[in-house]
This record gives sequence, structure tokens and C-alpha cells, in this order.
Amino acid sequence: MPMLFYTPSGEQLQTQSRVNNQGRSGESVAEGTYREAVNRWNAIRAASSDAYEWMTSEGIARELARIDLPLSTYTQWYWKIDLHNFLHFLKLRVDSHAQWEIQEYGRVMAGMLKKVLPLSYEAWIDYDVCGARLSRMELEALRRIVQVKESGIVARESKALDERALAELGLSKREINELLAKLSPAETPDFELDLASAVSGESFAARFAQAVPKIDKPPPDGD
Repeated sequence: MPMLFYTPSGEQLQTQSRVNNQGRSGESVAEGTYREAVNRWNAIRAASSDAYEWMTSEGIARELARIDLPLSTYTQWYWKIDLHNFLHFLKLRVDSHAQWEIQEYGRVMAGMLKKVLPLSYEAWIDYDVCGARLSRMELEALRRIVQVKESGIVARESKALDERALAELGLSKREINELLAKLSPAETPDFELDLASAVSGESFAARFAQAVPKIDKPPPDGD
């Protein structure tokens, strides 16, 4: 279990959102508050690391020794997944409502997808990331303002739907807001990777190896 921990930057350590119980406000805390938060994190991590190493040195099973390690501990794993489920996983992670840290993770993975499978990436952007599903009520709202005519789509004259009209179609306040968001102009994201600033996999492997406590390291050959 490598003793590597994540520390948010000062910009990302923000106050609690007033509208999203699981989100941030967008306003960073004061510099003094940030320094104190980092000091407290470091104290907790030092104590947790010391306890983990003591327990493992006493022969306690690692699955029990690590139960009080903080959530900030980095994890390294090998992952196998099919493309269909990977794209579903990735869409959730690059969504603007996802936590910032997992968005950053998702952006890099999306950039890797673009490099390796450009056609699949393009379809994923067009039909999934920038696409949207419509409910029966949302389709009915659109049918009120446009119609199919001569193999094309034309606007109905002098037709508009306000919030009351949308509610009469069975849409809740949340569903109305979601429909308006779906139909509002949006930029197409580009997850292009800047390979010039990339760090090699070997450097990460070295950092992880260095951070693994001695008691966790495999014995040398012949021991």
C-alpha cells in the first residue's frame, strides 16, 4: 500500500455549495484556512501511516491494517474492460456535474481514447457526450413548436411554450430545467492530450515503489 496522498490545490479547496450538498461553491477558502487544512491533513496522514506500518510489522493482515488509512491515499491497479462499458464509465466521469478530480481523470482517459480509437471517440462525442435522450413529454413539447413536413422539419407559426405550458404537458420543474439545458447551445468538448507535457509511466512506477513501506515490499530474490 503506497503512502502517497492527494492534496487539493488552494484553488480547488472551496467552500460548500448552497445548492448542491455534494458540490463546491466555486469560491476558494482563505489562504490561512488552506494552510491549516493542509497541516491537519498531513498530521492525520502521518499518524495513519505510522499505525499502518506498525500493524503490518506486527504481522497483522494488511486488509485490517489499512482500514484507517484516509481516502486521499492513491491507488494503483490493472484494469480490463470492454469498450461499451468503458464509454459509459467515461461519460459519467467527464460530466460537468462530476467531482472535479474525477473529471480530470476522465479527460486524460478520453484523450487516450481519441489517440487509440479516433472513430469510436468521434461517435462517443456525437451520440453520447453531446447527445441527449428525450422523454415522451419532452418530445410532445417539441412537436408543439415544430412539425415534420415534406421529409423535413419546419417551425409552427407563432408557437411558443412557456414554463406553464411545459408544466401542463407533465414536466416537473426539474424536468423543465433539464429540457432547457438540453436545447441550449453547448460547445463540443475536445479531449486532445498534450503529449509534450506527459509524464512517463516509469516515473509513476518509481514513485509508487519508493512510497511502499518496507514491510510491504516483496523480499529480494533468494530470501
